[in-house]
Amino acid sequence: MAVPEADAAKAALFDEQRPRMLGLAYRMLGSAAEAEDAVQDAYLRWNAADTAAVRVPAAWLTKVVTNLCLNRLTSAQATRESYIGPWLPEPVLIDDGALGPLETAEQRDSVSVGVLVVLERLTPPERAVFVLREAFGHTHREIADLLDVGEDHSRQLLRRAREHVNAPRRRFAADTAQQRRIVERFFAATVQGDVRALERMLAEDAVAWSDGGGATRAARRPISGRAKVARYLAAVAALPEAEGLRAEAAEVNGESAGVLRIGGELIGVVWLEADSGGRVAAVRAVLNPGKLAYFASQTGTGAHGDADGAPAD
Repeated sequence: MAVPEADAAKAALFDEQRPRMLGLAYRMLGSAAEAEDAVQDAYLRWNAADTAAVRVPAAWLTKVVTNLCLNRLTSAQATRESYIGPWLPEPVLIDDGALGPLETAEQRDSVSVGVLVVLERLTPPERAVFVLREAFGHTHREIADLLDVGEDHSRQLLRRAREHVNAPRRRFAADTAQQRRIVERFFAATVQGDVRALERMLAEDAVAWSDGGGATRAARRPISGRAKVARYLAAVAALPEAEGLRAEAAEVNGESAGVLRIGGELIGVVWLEADSGGRVAAVRAVLNPGKLAYFASQTGTGAHGDADGAPAD
């Protein structure tokens, strides 16, 4: 049966806005799967709405998606408090345009893992204002309309959000080629179990986080200190079940990361954050198979379902 012309136009308009909505939802939630669910919920509302009365569809959809994400963030806070081990964002490839525009440094930075981790510390309204302003360039008047707040309150929320985002970051201003070399050297030393080489590359106060979510064995608390982090990484690579471990550098969330595979199966994505001296200060590893599913679908590879036996802290 043919689709009515008005319905087809309605669906086409939604599809045109989909990348932007998915990008907004991912930045708000830190989860590609949850972002897709929020966008699907927005579609159901759009499909049921009298769109002839909608003056600016993009603004209408932005408001719907933002409010859906605010509701999800409120409930997610309780879920993440009971999450087994550290919680990290889901890895995504961003250069295919699936997450909306990425022309500016602010747009790309807002999907980096370092920023997404810090955004978890914000209140849902602070996170919404930061994303709408920094990643999508909305004015405070527009944000006030989207969130049903005053413009002054929007500015206060953004100021608080920026204080959180900017204060703890110690990023090393390396170009893409330099980032890739750091990643390649670091994971070559890891796979070889070269503790001394790892220690030379790690900052004295380096911290490693492993997100296994209880679905695979991983350290359930952050590991701190150069020597401890180096020994932990070398011990993981030396496990019998890690035989055949391969690490390749790739652009994930707009920055160089190590993509880990065994026998072609994806088992993890690891980001490194360097300090001002170029030493690795933070190691963030997503090992939870559920969190790797979206990235695996983007790369056309399977995600490993279970990996028992990794050292737990």
